Amino acid sequence: MGDDGASGLLEMKESGAATYAQEEKSCIVYGMPKKAVEIGGAKSSLSLKEMAKIINTAR
Repeated sequence: MGDDGASGLLEMKESGAATYAQEEKSCIVYGMPKKAVEIGGAKSSLSLKEMAKIINTAR
């Protein structure tokens, strides 16, 4: 589950993008975020609140 999205995230990371996955404890279904973490596509796992803070402060 979530293999295509996780692979895409890894490609983005390898191209220099900052990539994040939703942390397990706040997920209803942890499929794609888990796969992204397993293959190294996510820089780190964050809560939704932490992700929102990063998005709101991005320039």
